[in-house]
Amino acid sequence: MQMSASGTTDTYLLLGTNMGNREALLTQARAEITDEIGSLTRVSSIYETAAWGNENQPNYLNQVIQVTTQLPPFRLLEKIQAIEKKMGRKRHIKWEARLIDIDILFYGDYIINMPDLKVPHPHLAERNFALIPLQEIAPFLVHPLSKKNITDLVKQTTDRLPVNRYKTETHEQHKL
Repeated sequence: MQMSASGTTDTYLLLGTNMGNREALLTQARAEITDEIGSLTRVSSIYETAAWGNENQPNYLNQVIQVTTQLPPFRLLEKIQAIEKKMGRKRHIKWEARLIDIDILFYGDYIINMPDLKVPHPHLAERNFALIPLQEIAPFLVHPLSKKNITDLVKQTTDRLPVNRYKTETHEQHKL
């Protein structure tokens, strides 16, 4: 287990949004996570990605963050869902457009397979929009089930949807 002497655990979260002011929503999500969950220790670049699963919707902005938390896994999930609700997330259908989505990719090296919580995220190896930002901040992190590091998972995925670094400077210049 990757729990330190201080009782903290490193967890990796995927943030995603494809509605509203996407950059502001990611900023707000990071602030809420810092307030409610723990310290951000690493933050990936923001990536623009095509929607996965239900492709007939706007592109997402995605980002992976590493958070050091003292929360146990199910309490972490409760806090994440409370943050999503506070930020306007409504759950209607699977893979729908959303203001914010926060997924637990890893919680230390725990393996959890419960109806309401599956860690590591069960679809991680199939999704470049999660793998590529995760690779940026933790390329040699080992998936506890496959025993492969993130770089190897990126090389082996069959996902071919585009994932591009989001250039915030360019978008800000267009607003002038």
